[in-house]
Amino acid sequence: PPADAPRTPVAGDAAGWSMEERLYNQVWGMFEDLARTVAAYRSAVDFAESRMDRELESVLSDPRTRMGPVADAAREAARKKHADLVGTARAALERDIAQLEAEADVVEPALPPPFAGWESPTWHGYQVPGELPLAVRLGDLRLPETSGLRIPMLVRLPLERGLWIDSGRGASTEAAFIDAALADPSLADPGELRARAARTAVAHAARLLATYPPGELSVQVIDAAGTAAPALTPLLHSGVLADPPPTGAAGVQATLDKLTQRVDLVQMAIRSGAADALPDDLDVAEQLLVVHDFPHGFDDRAVTQLRYLADEGPSVGVHLLLVADREDTRGFGPVLDPLFRTLLRLTPVADDHLADPWVGHAWTYEPAVVPAGSQVLTQVLGQVAAARRLQGR
Repeated sequence: PPADAPRTPVAGDAAGWSMEERLYNQVWGMFEDLARTVAAYRSAVDFAESRMDRELESVLSDPRTRMGPVADAAREAARKKHADLVGTARAALERDIAQLEAEADVVEPALPPPFAGWESPTWHGYQVPGELPLAVRLGDLRLPETSGLRIPMLVRLPLERGLWIDSGRGASTEAAFIDAALADPSLADPGELRARAARTAVAHAARLLATYPPGELSVQVIDAAGTAAPALTPLLHSGVLADPPPTGAAGVQATLDKLTQRVDLVQMAIRSGAADALPDDLDVAEQLLVVHDFPHGFDDRAVTQLRYLADEGPSVGVHLLLVADREDTRGFGPVLDPLFRTLLRLTPVADDHLADPWVGHAWTYEPAVVPAGSQVLTQVLGQVAAARRLQGR
């Protein structure tokens, strides 16, 4: 083929010691390629517009060229140069996007379950893993110029920071929320948005459970008001969540006390080099704390403990998944600002709030949701629960 012919994409066509690592690197390579190609397109459009503005301003600033055929010709020439440059930039963008779409078409079906969307057939061949994978998929990313191309959002494991599912309608998300509500009028009801946030949290928790080897991740749930009960059904029915979460302030405090003590004990054991001296009844599995409808049921002491878990927990295997509307936390004042800054904000609907570290694009995040009517979540959690029972966990 000609030297400038597009290369034929191949799944796993990246550096790495294993296919999993090669696919992970390939996905993030696609993300970086898309970021660069859109940045180049936007830069070219900005340049074309600023040059046209300068040329038109030059025509208008000279009384001799402001009117008549000369002015008309100058304006037409400026507009034509603008159109030519934008057209060239658009053609380059479309060529690069077509290449990335072709790559996505071969990469997506090759992704293993932790990297795959819930709609992927690979989940139907799911096997409980024997070791922790490199990363987990939390959704998809796209840019407005490339609405048809979505890049998997992969986050390395174990999680280095907690997750926040935003169940509210922040001012920064108003435009995205309006678009989502137009596509799904049920979102106009705040209760529906909160219910969707709860289901999104459960889907993320289920994916993490399915990603860890059996018994190496335990889930704790705080649901002080009991409003997450419908969303928690798959976790309860499968048995991966042994009992319904305790309710009320007492239930909140008991769960936080237990996890805070675990963090303290493990930290002390690590510092003293005496990991084998941990109490026999301590659950050594990593812990995922799902807090629904925060800060319902939380007082100042509980908030302080939650901040401690968010800061100190990840390094000793305690991870936070918070479901909250920022407006509901205003009563605590600025004390919660550091907590929310430490968490990775995700949304239950598509929202353009994530920025990349290279060029600062505002990426639209789309959550990894289970297709309507699909039983994949129930089936996968059933396999996870069965594997845990075999190990006595």
